[in-house]
Amino acid sequence: MSHSTYNKLWADSQMGLKSLLTEDNPAQPPRPEKDRVVFFQRLATLYVRYVQIFRQLEEAYDQVVHPQKRRVIRAVLDGVMGRVLELKNEMVEKEFSEYHYMDDVIQDLKLTPEDIEIPIPRYFLSERSALLRDRGKMLLGILKPMEDQEKLKSVGVRALNLEEAVKILQVSERARQGRLRSKFMKDIQRYEERQKRAKDLVLAKDTAALRIQKVWKGYVQRKKTQREREDEMIFLGMTMDLSHTKPSPITVRVKSNEARRRTKQEEYEEDYQKSIVVITKKLREVEAPDIRETMKEQIRQWFIECHDATGTFPDYPDEEDGGSGLIFAEKTPQQLMEELAAKEEGDTSKKPTDKEENKQGTKNKGKEMEEEEEAGLKMLPSAFLGDLEVGQKTFESVWQNRTESKNFSQRHEAELIKEQKRKEIELEVRVQVDELMRQELVNWKLAVDKDKSGKAKGGAKKKKGSKSGKKKKKDKDLTADRSTESLYEELVEKGLLKQAENVHLQDYVGDYSYLGTTLRQTDIEPMPSLSDVRQVVALYAVLPLGSQVVHEKAPLVKAILLAGPSGVGKKMLVHAICQETGANLFDLSPLNLTGKYPGKSGLAMMLHTVFKVARLMQPSVVWIGDAEKMFYKKVPKEEKELDPKRLKKDLPKMLKSIKGGDRILIVGTTQDPFNADLKSLCKMYDKIILIPRPDYASRYIMWKQLIKKNGGEVTASLDLSSLAKISDGYTQGHMVQVIRSILTEHHVRQLAKRPLTAAEFVAPLAKINPVFRDEEEAFKNWYAKTPLGRKRAKAASGIEGEEEPQVKGGKNAKKKGK
Repeated sequence: MSHSTYNKLWADSQMGLKSLLTEDNPAQPPRPEKDRVVFFQRLATLYVRYVQIFRQLEEAYDQVVHPQKRRVIRAVLDGVMGRVLELKNEMVEKEFSEYHYMDDVIQDLKLTPEDIEIPIPRYFLSERSALLRDRGKMLLGILKPMEDQEKLKSVGVRALNLEEAVKILQVSERARQGRLRSKFMKDIQRYEERQKRAKDLVLAKDTAALRIQKVWKGYVQRKKTQREREDEMIFLGMTMDLSHTKPSPITVRVKSNEARRRTKQEEYEEDYQKSIVVITKKLREVEAPDIRETMKEQIRQWFIECHDATGTFPDYPDEEDGGSGLIFAEKTPQQLMEELAAKEEGDTSKKPTDKEENKQGTKNKGKEMEEEEEAGLKMLPSAFLGDLEVGQKTFESVWQNRTESKNFSQRHEAELIKEQKRKEIELEVRVQVDELMRQELVNWKLAVDKDKSGKAKGGAKKKKGSKSGKKKKKDKDLTADRSTESLYEELVEKGLLKQAENVHLQDYVGDYSYLGTTLRQTDIEPMPSLSDVRQVVALYAVLPLGSQVVHEKAPLVKAILLAGPSGVGKKMLVHAICQETGANLFDLSPLNLTGKYPGKSGLAMMLHTVFKVARLMQPSVVWIGDAEKMFYKKVPKEEKELDPKRLKKDLPKMLKSIKGGDRILIVGTTQDPFNADLKSLCKMYDKIILIPRPDYASRYIMWKQLIKKNGGEVTASLDLSSLAKISDGYTQGHMVQVIRSILTEHHVRQLAKRPLTAAEFVAPLAKINPVFRDEEEAFKNWYAKTPLGRKRAKAASGIEGEEEPQVKGGKNAKKKGK
């Protein structure tokens, strides 16, 4: 597609964002909403519309080649991502559920489920490609010698004596002779059978011709009927034409064009950076002296005007207050001096009298009464709406009506660079001029005011010292004398830093939940689909880790727990998070720590090293497999030697040290959370995501894609609907296991003659135990005991907002009379 196409896409998204901002941030805040359903509907509508704009901006940012436009789009894109996360957080707080069903909203907006799929911005990886490439080479360079040593240890070549060698040769030779003898006997048997049939079947020519014609005509008619049936199904839209399954030439051309545009982006960006250096240097040489002299003249004029108006020279504004920037504001000298005097006297303001306090108290009471009257649900304050409004104004003032007829190639514009750099140079020159003019003001005061006072007042004020307070104790760096590369290598050698598997979030296949809202309206809590799981992981893990701006301002998620039966893809999601964001993968699973960094000092050193490398080489994911083992209620006898509760005290302390600027995420996975202390587990993980077994729609899609991925072909002889029905209760891991057992190399070669059928999958499935209803109900009951699950249960039972029952004799019981 052309430059104009993506420019139009950007303009459309900005227009949509403008109308959305007027609804999301109106001039007069709307009245609180008392109906929770109506309020959630409003939140869901805003969320869906922001996701649509997010998708448009992501595509525009990926393909627009103009370097200055890309910076504006990037700022708005990060703001929209952050707003989406804020709305998600607000929906969770209002609906008390991590999963939301918006089938009614997308139906009202005439959208499809694909339109609200959270996209993974491609710049997460493309803008760090060189760094990730170097890091991958470093990791492979460390892992390869380790793998070679393990192979040598495991192979262990042992010399054979003469008798053993002769015995092996004899066995091999006898097996070879047996195979040859069997082959000869089969050939002789087939030859004898053919001779016998030839003697028995001696038919007349007419009869033989009739039989051949009958067989041939039946074969031809069956083929014709099958072809007509396929054409009819294609015409009805029930199946896709085989010619459409392969990428068309137009699609291939579009993909190559997109790759070429990304190459142009790098070229134009490099050219843009060089131009900035050249233009800045030229502006400093040509315009900076004129700006300096103009500022001096204006400041001197201000000195004279102030002296004429007040009879004294003013005090020069401090650099902290903006320096001479205050002078050039649209204010009279008298107003400026009054502001400076008011600021000095601000600290000695009088305390309010008793009457004033009483008046203030009555006002506060009145406000409280108004707040009580206006009780209801309100939108939480946003940290991103201001950025979005700034981006919208920048688009309207600079780019919306800009004529670009002469910039066909969409390279940078020098005039915009000059405008931006002039402001920066003005600030630099202003600081220099302020130093000179402060001294000049001192000289003027000495010359003019000498007769009024013997001591001349200095123009420059002493800077206020910083408030003396207790300094925060800095954590001692246990590895201050070591480089990051050496720490990285040590963690790889110890097996704590691993290479993530090459899987992506889109590989976690699952269909959308189409009846979620309908079921909730009938007081039935639906189980989330795998598509919902994928969306939640993208929102809580991928987007914050991929963007530093989003991570700093969005609601902070430090740790998430993925809970579900074995085989539902928890480990795959951990690796997908690392692949989508280019994050390092640290494995602190209890079983992986056995025998590593022994003792209390070793544990402190291990955690310090892991989190130091994670911060220096962020984004990073700290994976804790079998997370329930860390919080065992009672450690099993067979695991006491492994010390699975080793990290129970120290890891939560490290979790508290993670701030908004640290793109570090702790991800725990568990298939047996029932044995853990629930209170400690929920304290550690602020987000708990329950992953169910796949539903019918997800199984139907998964069978199709997994068979193709493993070299199979889906034909009309394979009834996918029946296969999806009989595999109810089986997880993704079970499906992969069954497909690999069926699609052997020999079977794949025979698929042209013997296509797959649903009956072949029955026997391997029967050998595997599915996820039974009891296990699924156990997970549901366990999740209902988590903080969010309890809130959801209260809201469903209609006692939402009531206080928890007070424990007899507890702290709350003492406050009962108040």
